[in-house]
Amino acid sequence: MPTPASILKNTFGYDNFRPYQREVIENILAGRDTLGIMPTGGGKSLCYQIPALMLDGLTLVVSPLIALMKDQVEQMRASGVPAVMLNSSLPAYEYQKNMDLVEDGAVKLLYLAPETLLTPRIFSLLSRTKLALLTIDEAHCISEWGHDFRPEYRQITEIRQRYPEATCLALTATATPRVRADITSSLNFEESNEFVASFNRENLFIEVAAKRDAMGQSLQFLEKRKEESGIIYCFSRRQVDELASYLEIKGFSALPYHAGLEDAVRKANQEAFIRDDIEIIVATIAFGMGINKPNVRFVIHYDLPKSIEGYYQEIGRAGRDGLPAHCLLLYNYSDVSKQRYFINQKEAGEKRVATEHLDAIVRYAEDEIRCRRNPLLTYFGENYKIENCKNCDNCTTTARELTDITIPAQKFLSCVKRTGERFGAGHVTDVLRGSKNKKVLRYGHENLSTYGIGDELTQKQWMHLSRQLVQMGYLEKSGEYSVLNLTPQAMDALRNRTTIMGHLQEAESRSRRGRAEQKVLDYDKNLFTLLRQKRKALADEAGVPPYVIFSDKTLVEMSAYYPQSLESVLKMSGVGQAKLRRYGEIFLTEIKNYCGKKGIEEKEKSSYREKSDKNRRYMIVGEMYNAGESIASLSERYQVQTSTILNHLVRFVSAGNSLKNGEDLQAQTSIPIQMQEKAIAAFDEVGTDFLKPVFEKLNGEISYDELKIMRLIALSKG
Repeated sequence: MPTPASILKNTFGYDNFRPYQREVIENILAGRDTLGIMPTGGGKSLCYQIPALMLDGLTLVVSPLIALMKDQVEQMRASGVPAVMLNSSLPAYEYQKNMDLVEDGAVKLLYLAPETLLTPRIFSLLSRTKLALLTIDEAHCISEWGHDFRPEYRQITEIRQRYPEATCLALTATATPRVRADITSSLNFEESNEFVASFNRENLFIEVAAKRDAMGQSLQFLEKRKEESGIIYCFSRRQVDELASYLEIKGFSALPYHAGLEDAVRKANQEAFIRDDIEIIVATIAFGMGINKPNVRFVIHYDLPKSIEGYYQEIGRAGRDGLPAHCLLLYNYSDVSKQRYFINQKEAGEKRVATEHLDAIVRYAEDEIRCRRNPLLTYFGENYKIENCKNCDNCTTTARELTDITIPAQKFLSCVKRTGERFGAGHVTDVLRGSKNKKVLRYGHENLSTYGIGDELTQKQWMHLSRQLVQMGYLEKSGEYSVLNLTPQAMDALRNRTTIMGHLQEAESRSRRGRAEQKVLDYDKNLFTLLRQKRKALADEAGVPPYVIFSDKTLVEMSAYYPQSLESVLKMSGVGQAKLRRYGEIFLTEIKNYCGKKGIEEKEKSSYREKSDKNRRYMIVGEMYNAGESIASLSERYQVQTSTILNHLVRFVSAGNSLKNGEDLQAQTSIPIQMQEKAIAAFDEVGTDFLKPVFEKLNGEISYDELKIMRLIALSKG
């Protein structure tokens, strides 16, 4: 009889279980309903795939996205496991064929969306089938406190009642203790059958950087990671389109992904990314749920995520092969204001949940002292005791010397008290700096003793100081407007004039030692490139993503150990019997040919633990124009007047750049050619800095709007 361990090795090609995989599998085989909480990339799918091959009957997997189902089915078939899906993407004949296979008992795994599951047609099919295991993937969708609550997921409880003999497994990567309790209650699970693995992804370098020039910071980051696969998450569709276009101009292989694209375009872009036809996908959070692409080497959050759960899920798409990956979050407070605006449009209940989520991610992003993993894992109820993980920005930053900030801290705390502990940091800062804005005057705060006593610091410095005081425990935030309240610790500090040490102003740059050293396998880069090319050719021929053939981790091991026999190939991570039969000889031939030419012998596998000016808006507009975009299309893209685009192009040319799209420029003006020549001559004589001298020299014969175009033509000719 096969065992979980033998199936793990022979079917999936892995030597050892990851944390809690074995326990979850054994619990299911014993017929006990189970809740499994495992980090993204922690091997959740094996928890139902292995039991599916051992149980007598069908394993049904409820999954939220068609892309996830397609991906899982392809991987199962590549490993020799009979699996099908039923969803709206299938043509009628294939849908019926898959239903027939299920009814005939020829399938061990069936993937369905929740809305497909709850239909009479599927109820009828299941009534003629022995249902052994009901698996609910992304189970946090059941809970209203989850970051991605979906009402249709609540209805899955009906299936539980219809098929009480089937064991139920609920899986998720992002669940706080409150969400876990909600899932357990909704599905009527026993608490003892809950398995919570560590949320710590040790191979991820986690960094939060102050967002000053997002475009420039991203380019600088990407320049060091050419030919690496990565995801950039943006808040808006417009930002996605703009960034993807600009990266393409800069020579990066990038495509956009968001709900505003046509279905066919969105699907094609996703497939191109999965199959390594492009390196970078720029996306809204609509992208990636359930996409099991193991070789994502970086994730950039261009804007602040809506919640820690969403952030954790999104960075979890990096480094799923266990190799090092870098996660960069660009943060500034204007992103918070933008999100609060949208939260305020929600209903009261939704607003409360969204505000809690936002406050948590803000606290995380603003924490410049503790190891990043500490607040992140604590949020999910995990007790993380390591003070220095050696793999995040805070742990690898040269410590800044603390200074005495007692006086400004006392000023800020006193102002919070005197304004009645009814306002946020922005208003308190306005009072300290002596602002005469309407809100300050409306409340009579210009009459307070703390009014105007803090003009020695900038607004940015005061806001930074307020965040430190929150982190130190002197202040607490409450409510959707982040009202500041003094803690008992603050009251003691004011009474006793306690010395407070901290950082007086926000550092413009943080000296980093870079990524902590990872224990990474030393492998042959040239052989790895050859094997990637072979994998890509096989994948294209089979019409599947490259990682369905073998993951990057498998190719890295092949390039490190140079296996010279099928027995040695089988020792590589991710090589099971089915893949060995299908691809082993092909890759072995490549390796042996390479080693023969180089005189390389096989190595025995041993275990191992695994803001610059050029990026300003006018430069982006200028480069897009030179890449073929018209003034009209740029005006539509940025939703601005044509004159604004013309001003950007003037600055672009004035900075020493040339314009290539002269025909489009000429098409913008309707004045006769003789008048154009007079205008250009006038610009040559009096200069292009101002329009009024040229307007007067031409006696007002050409309007200011036309002169803006003529100035640009004159500059481009110069």
